[in-house]
Amino acid sequence: MTNITPTASGKINNGRYFEDFRLNEIIQHATPRTITTGDAALYIALTGARNPLHCSEPFAHALGFESAPIDDLLAFHIAFGKTVPDISVNAVANLGYADVRFLQPVFAGDTLTTSSTVIGLKQNSSGKNGVVYVRSTSVNQNQQVVLTWVRWVMVHKNDLSIPAPETVIPELPAYVTASNLGIPHQFTVQGFEAQTTGGQYYWEDYQAGERINHPAGMTINDSDHSLATRLYQNNARLHFDNHLMQSSPFGKRLVYGGIVISACRTLSYEGLENALAILAINAGTHANPCFAGDTIYSFTEVLDCWELPNRNDLGALRLRMIGIKNATPAEITEIKPAGSYHQNIVLDLDYTVLMPRKGNQ
Repeated sequence: MTNITPTASGKINNGRYFEDFRLNEIIQHATPRTITTGDAALYIALTGARNPLHCSEPFAHALGFESAPIDDLLAFHIAFGKTVPDISVNAVANLGYADVRFLQPVFAGDTLTTSSTVIGLKQNSSGKNGVVYVRSTSVNQNQQVVLTWVRWVMVHKNDLSIPAPETVIPELPAYVTASNLGIPHQFTVQGFEAQTTGGQYYWEDYQAGERINHPAGMTINDSDHSLATRLYQNNARLHFDNHLMQSSPFGKRLVYGGIVISACRTLSYEGLENALAILAINAGTHANPCFAGDTIYSFTEVLDCWELPNRNDLGALRLRMIGIKNATPAEITEIKPAGSYHQNIVLDLDYTVLMPRKGNQ
């Protein structure tokens, strides 16, 4: 028998490296995703999310919806996952978010398709990697925009000899203004009942400068973050390939930052029970890496309380959600001691939520 030496195929897509990105190019991401009630149930199983708008059909009907909309963060993570093979499969780390707008509710049966435009590039001083800025847009099967966001990610270079591109860092808004928030047209609080959420505080009860220390913690284990990241079809190697990551500076897999966001959102339910929906993520930073075995805690600072145009039944709260690993909120008195993030802080998220006002039920 003749021994045949296999020849490597050129059909494999190994993902883009930093030098493969071009400013202003538009990337159409593959594999549209139809979201199901099974996805929604698994998301609850993995995160413990309790917002009744997303898990109670009668409550959703009372707020004007024909069926319970998909959890805002589940829709975001799935839309985000579509971008990973083209944007961040060779990432060092996902660094931050800005100008995230939730424009249309997503329902079971909806199919999301995502595209991205490269809006900024900056090679790092080491010459081994660089930061890629993209604006991504996800549409449903009716071509309605449901989500749009900016993120920036540090990506490895493959060929270190390729010169650095011209540095372009996009100007981004500090926050999504009240007039640009996407409030579902069917949203009503005429049928809202606080006993369903268990919350006794309304929009008027919150004040800028207030800090809420959420009491519970959540330990993220290997199966949690592996299953969740697969649910989102996020195939970034740093979350899956332990063999590869053993040779990295971390020495092990990183937990996808979106899992930390969802954990903190779940933990923040105590104290924000009537925060019915996320309208925007204004800015976000993954301040330190998170690993399997870490226990996440969270506290919230109220940044602002906004009235909404033409709505006297609903208000918006701009919040700063801080995620902590392996320390309780009471132990964190300063977010940035000596100018840098506290070593136990893993998330700094500025986001806006929708909340009922008093006297409209």
